[in-house]
Amino acid sequence: MGRQGRIVIPAEIRRELAIEPGDKLIALNDDGELHLLTHAQLVKRLQDLFAHIPKGVSLADELISERREEARHEDDV
Repeated sequence: MGRQGRIVIPAEIRRELAIEPGDKLIALNDDGELHLLTHAQLVKRLQDLFAHIPKGVSLADELISERREEARHEDDV
């Protein structure tokens, strides 16, 4: 790693992963390990993470409903 924090990815690895000059990579700290992902890889990872949620279900609406219910219980105490 250079003084400015830049990392050089060897050409062979760039070819294997189809990383082209100018591609933007997203750096993730995964439990102390550095992972570099392309935008497409990150989107795929997130889609897989939320794949179990049925279409039409809004996690935001569920969270709001839960918070309102909790607030009602706090008012009763």
